[in-house]
This record gives sequence, C-alpha cells and structure tokens, in this order.
Amino acid sequence: MSTSKKSVYLETTIPSYATAKPSSDIIVAARQLLTNLFWEKEKHKYNILISQFVIDECSGGDKEAAQKRLQFLSGIEQLEIPHGVEKLAIAYQKILSIPNKAKYDCLHLAYCVLGKIDYLLSWNCTHLGNVTQNKIRSYNDVNSLWTPSLVTPEFFTT
Repeated sequence: MSTSKKSVYLETTIPSYATAKPSSDIIVAARQLLTNLFWEKEKHKYNILISQFVIDECSGGDKEAAQKRLQFLSGIEQLEIPHGVEKLAIAYQKILSIPNKAKYDCLHLAYCVLGKIDYLLSWNCTHLGNVTQNKIRSYNDVNSLWTPSLVTPEFFTT
C-alpha cells in the first residue's frame, strides 16, 4: 500500500508570484524563485488543493495577469465549501484583527482548518505568518480544531 501524500492548500499569493513578470526587487525575485522551485521540484510530493476563493482572487486585476494565474491553477483539485467556513472565518478575523479588505485570508485559513489540510502555503506573512500561527493554534486547541502549518515555499525547498 502506498502512503497518502500530505495536503497543501495554495493561497492566492502562490499563483501570483509564480506567474508574475520577473521582478528587479531582490526580495520579490527570491520569492518568485522559491515559489517556482517548489512548483517544479516539490509539488508532486503533495496533494495540492485550492478553493473557489483562490479562483475568485486570482480572477481579479489585470486581465492578462489574471489569465496567467488561472492557467496556473488549471487542473488543481478544488475543495468543496465546508460547512461553517464563513462562521469560522469571521471568528479568525476577530481574533487576528484582520481588516475586511483582507477577509479572504481568514476564509483560506478556515478552509484549511475544516478540511484538515496539512499546510497552508502563502507569502502573506502579515496575516498568515508565525505570530498568527500561535494565535490560531491557541484558539483551535481550545475549540478542538485542526491547525494547519502556515508555511512559505521556502519551507519545502530548503
């Protein structure tokens, strides 16, 4: 019998970095490189997942860029909307003090929690980083909820 692969949920920053024009900003360029290294060399080791919220976010903005992001997502398994995802996202938004303009971050997180996904892969370290991880873990432990690991592509490529 084969062992099942761990699951990785792609938050919107991943297709954005993977499909953007090469940047002259050294930090952005490094993130693009790490994202593409993960995609080329590591993704086959994992069950890659997205939600409708990722598709919605990737559809916005510049039409050509949106088309590239959506093409990147083509063929990736899309999760069904789990019961309670919006209610849990609202709770996270309050706990983490996330503004309304960034509410999708809470929806991505809620998907991962309710879907018991192993990793939430993102470059959004402001709302989905280490400080956030500790607050989420505390809330989830008290409420007997799964806690995914919040990671960047660097986690898989180093």
